[in-house]
Amino acid sequence: MCGIAGMFSLPEYSGALPEMIASISHRGPDASGLHVSEIIPGTGIGNRRLAIIDPVETANQPFYEEGLCLVYNGEIYNYRELRRDLESLGSTFRTNSDTEVVAKAWRRWGPECLGKLRGMFAFAILDESSGRLFLARDPLGIKPLFVARSGDGLAFASEIKAIRAVMPTGGIDYAGVVASLMYYWIPESHSVFGGIEKLPPGHWAEAGRNGRFRITQYWDPRRELVEEVGPEPTVTELAQVIEESVDAHLVSDVPVASLLSGGLDSSLVTAMAVAAGADFEAYTIAFRKEDQRFEAMPDDAAYAKRIASRLGIELHEIEIAPDVVDMLPKMVDVLDEPIGDAAAINTVLICRAARDAGVKVMLSGMGADELFAGYRKHYAALLAGRYRRLPGLLRKGLIEPVVRVLPVASRRRGFRYPRWAKRFIGFARLDEAAAFQRSYSLFGTEELKSLVSADLRPHVDQLLEEHEEIYWEGPEDDQVNRMCYTDLRLFLTGLNLAYTDRASMAASVEVRVPFVDVEVAKSAFAIPGSRKIVGRRRKAVLKEVAESWLPDEIVHRPKGLFSAPLRAWVRNDLKEMVDDMLVGGQLVEAGILDGGVIKGLVAADRRGVEDRSKEIWQLLTLETWFRRADSPPRPEPGARAGESDTGTAVSA
Repeated sequence: MCGIAGMFSLPEYSGALPEMIASISHRGPDASGLHVSEIIPGTGIGNRRLAIIDPVETANQPFYEEGLCLVYNGEIYNYRELRRDLESLGSTFRTNSDTEVVAKAWRRWGPECLGKLRGMFAFAILDESSGRLFLARDPLGIKPLFVARSGDGLAFASEIKAIRAVMPTGGIDYAGVVASLMYYWIPESHSVFGGIEKLPPGHWAEAGRNGRFRITQYWDPRRELVEEVGPEPTVTELAQVIEESVDAHLVSDVPVASLLSGGLDSSLVTAMAVAAGADFEAYTIAFRKEDQRFEAMPDDAAYAKRIASRLGIELHEIEIAPDVVDMLPKMVDVLDEPIGDAAAINTVLICRAARDAGVKVMLSGMGADELFAGYRKHYAALLAGRYRRLPGLLRKGLIEPVVRVLPVASRRRGFRYPRWAKRFIGFARLDEAAAFQRSYSLFGTEELKSLVSADLRPHVDQLLEEHEEIYWEGPEDDQVNRMCYTDLRLFLTGLNLAYTDRASMAASVEVRVPFVDVEVAKSAFAIPGSRKIVGRRRKAVLKEVAESWLPDEIVHRPKGLFSAPLRAWVRNDLKEMVDDMLVGGQLVEAGILDGGVIKGLVAADRRGVEDRSKEIWQLLTLETWFRRADSPPRPEPGARAGESDTGTAVSA
């Protein structure tokens, strides 16, 4: 795992190459390298290394292979098998690293090698003899890669801050700002900075002289997961696919631990890893009792203790009680974009605790909910179809008026079921695709349009159209798998994988996600939705798999959330910040947001009439980000960069 950055044919910024690499030093504290081309002016690629496989100096990057120069971020779990294939074709190796396998695979097969790589990756290969730069990203978008084109050249990096540190971009992209308000994250098709784009998952790009640039798709999720679905696996076959993926994700020359929430997904991954013989420890989070009570959330730590005891592994419990007033701006800097999921705080704190104990690699159960329909929104969207069939008089005359007046919180305690009911009636009357989109977005269409300035309102419609287009790419006759497909394309990559990568790497820890694997995804989409949601049971088929591995109290427990006590934080810790920063904040002063709308939702939240804590947290995140966005560290073109490091890991 590493951080990569570089530029191609940008002579006016070439002196700032060291600054690019320094800005992502947190991603790779073990080694640093930079190759500056003497053939192509304004070209160089660099790397910060977190040494995990073959952690010796000879495996450092940039890595040179017969005229190619490679910088690479990720892990290839089948690198040993690929190495044997390459050796059978005459290749010889001087290291035991997966980096060298990637370099020789590209040299042997070119872009065709991408379909052979099983793992997570983003890499750049400079071929000076032909004057070309190649970029590539893994099929499911686990590892990020940002690109900014300028004139005949481009810059690329694992994080936006590396690009922003050295070259001007097009300023704020307000379509991205509106997206962050709609979703509390930025879809892969958008960026919050003009001129910076994300290389899409499953794509590779080629840059050449005279500004030539083309992007090619090598892995198409619609074709692979919808149009060419394989045979439906049995429970035993599905278990074998997941078990094999977990085993593959254990490949490491340094210790591996588990992010154990005590829920089904992380517990299953942990149990399979222990069964595979991993020398294992686990880390879990706990919350202050008063926060947990106000959040009305289950005690995940108690379940984590039970599963750790059953598996005979050591469990480290990390209490999440940071100074959020101090932590919020630091997390905004870590995440680069206004991503308002407070779970990022959990990730950075738990990863830092593991790193302090010498752990560099952690396994996560992320991805199972998206692939196997584990979220409450999946069942709620199905239920909404039945709700729409109720007589209008019953819905509009009785159910909805009663739900609207229910309180969601008292002064000391939150009420879960009224909160859910209010959320449900907010989207249940919409048609299928719109209801699913609204089930996890922050604002309804009209409310969002009233919040943003008139010139930004067209972006709302554009985002809704993009969501609907992806939704209906899913299986025509299977609503559950349509939702899962949309989650894979939008929610998983745009939010969960994005914040996990940036937050974990801020602590110099690699998080691996065995469920986010091409083979697991293919098996998941070969299973009809009727096996994923059975009655009220979500993730039903995965629970069948887990019954052979875990006790019933874990398999069938209420779903927990790898989240944070936002309601308690917004009501208590952040109350003064809300008053100071939101209603009269810079977004309002600039005419971007309507202060009256913000004042209304804050008041409703404080009265306990509505739960608007997520919206308030996101508005705080966006306001904090906006105040920093116009003044990134940026040296003058051609100036020699200093040694400053804008990517220091956050502290609580």
